[in-house]
Amino acid sequence: MNRIYKAKREDKQEILNLYRTMLYGPADWSEDYPNEKTIEFDLSRNALFIMKNTEGQIIAAISIDADEEVEKLACWNKKLFPSAEVSRLCVREDMQNCGLAKEMMHFVFDLLKKEGKKGVHILVKTGHKIALASYRAIGFETVGECNLFGKDFVCMEKKI
Repeated sequence: MNRIYKAKREDKQEILNLYRTMLYGPADWSEDYPNEKTIEFDLSRNALFIMKNTEGQIIAAISIDADEEVEKLACWNKKLFPSAEVSRLCVREDMQNCGLAKEMMHFVFDLLKKEGKKGVHILVKTGHKIALASYRAIGFETVGECNLFGKDFVCMEKKI
């Protein structure tokens, strides 16, 4: 049975390896992002969660992000404040389409609810059809578009 844990420093290389399997795909990740600094930032805030299989291998990861540029976007529904950003959802390629991303998202939703959050938002790379459809299927709505970090994104939000 797969289990979700708060990531630890000793998980850093395996998480980086997982991220690296998704380079240059529809999310447009590269050698520069996400990287070791990104993982360190998430670990420093206790905001990185991993799913391990029965063999103890990391098969998925997700972060609760803290990015001022994203938080300042005007598209977010003020009625859903306080809210949080979810980011860097990644599922091992051979485990995709098995419901693991949905499970990771619901795990984070439950955590955020306990923290008193009313909403959650995410930036999805424009054109990433699979992610857009997946997020819509679990209740996210498109609330805008933006260009940040030199890339175009769809802004999606959900009440939790």
